[in-house]
Amino acid sequence: MHDQQGYYLEDLEVGMEASFAKTVTDADIVLFAGISGDTNPVHIDEEAAQNSVFEGRIAHGMLTASFVSTVLGTKLPGPGCIYLSQSLRFKAPVRIGDTVTAKVRVKEVITVKKRVVLETICQVAGKDVVDGEATVMVTSRNS
Repeated sequence: MHDQQGYYLEDLEVGMEASFAKTVTDADIVLFAGISGDTNPVHIDEEAAQNSVFEGRIAHGMLTASFVSTVLGTKLPGPGCIYLSQSLRFKAPVRIGDTVTAKVRVKEVITVKKRVVLETICQVAGKDVVDGEATVMVTSRNS
């Protein structure tokens, strides 16, 4: 893998894995609310969030899921891959101060279509908070 080009299709194998970890801060949540426009009180208003099912503020699910994009675009397959699809299941909330570890694992390499299917998961303290599956397009060395 190089700075401008991640793995080529021919270099990928089922079972390859990569991860990224990030501790979620209040600033991350506020900035994500501003960028996305999602100002749901459960994310930005502690008093309102206390009265929710979560009994306190939580990070946006899509903020948490975006860490998967970090892994795909910077590590595996890395720079140059194109995100085509992502399924997501939100399983547990992420709170300020939680360290989220996003992991991807190659499930399938579809050589003829230059596609790679990856299992995606985000965890906090070993507990799954988001899981799903991504499909990306990857450059072939021969193209």
